[in-house]
Amino acid sequence: MGKSLVYPKRASNTVNRYNHRATYDLGAIHTIINESAVLHVSFSAGPDNPFPATLPMIGQMGSFEYPSADINEPLDCYLHGYVSSRIMNLARANNDGVGGGENKGLPLCISAAHVDGLVLSLTPNSHSYNYRSAILHGYGQLVTDEAEKHYAMKLVTNSVVANRWEHTRVPPNNAEMASTTILRVRIVDGSGKIRDGGVSDDKKDVEDEEVTGRVWTGVVPVYQVLGEPIAAKGNRVEEVPAHVREFVEAVNEKNRGYAIAAAAK
Repeated sequence: MGKSLVYPKRASNTVNRYNHRATYDLGAIHTIINESAVLHVSFSAGPDNPFPATLPMIGQMGSFEYPSADINEPLDCYLHGYVSSRIMNLARANNDGVGGGENKGLPLCISAAHVDGLVLSLTPNSHSYNYRSAILHGYGQLVTDEAEKHYAMKLVTNSVVANRWEHTRVPPNNAEMASTTILRVRIVDGSGKIRDGGVSDDKKDVEDEEVTGRVWTGVVPVYQVLGEPIAAKGNRVEEVPAHVREFVEAVNEKNRGYAIAAAAK
């Protein structure tokens, strides 16, 4: 097996605190991003606004140029948004980039996090979470090619529910295409951080029988559960389609399995 591809360590993405939990592996970072229902995207709001802006957005890693590229290879991040939103207007104004060259587009930071367990220790200072987090830095440009836009819209739709694009009225009509904007973010660096396992207490507390005799310690697994599908009022299809049922079952099994396994490490 070949060596995993990694993002280069730079000042912007190097993990300093608890760096033994850091990962720069493309596959691990892209997976954390892709499994997040919401991504938080930060950008400069402009010279007249001293505060950076952060938006919750839907996004997914992919490559229109190399559609067969897998999760372990270099990928772009496609973000879905409304045509007149502030981030899309800023990207439109910055399409050529500040520095030119490869750094074309709006500078962005994309972050995601999953909580996988509540780590309950002997003392408050030792409490923690089992978690997976990731950040990406890159330059966002508006997608103008119609074929790439359709690719990205399908990619994002199928990240909500697998194979959903194929089970809807497609392709989108002209009005839908005009009101939707896709931002392609060329990633320049990224990093992840993963904590799993049980409690970690100081030796003096572990050896204190009075404390260990009255304080329960352990991990409460945390995982997202998709509920039973509820039909819309205007729905005319009696049975919940297989692609929805199978997706719900697969996600619930995977999320539960990961959280429990993380607690047991």
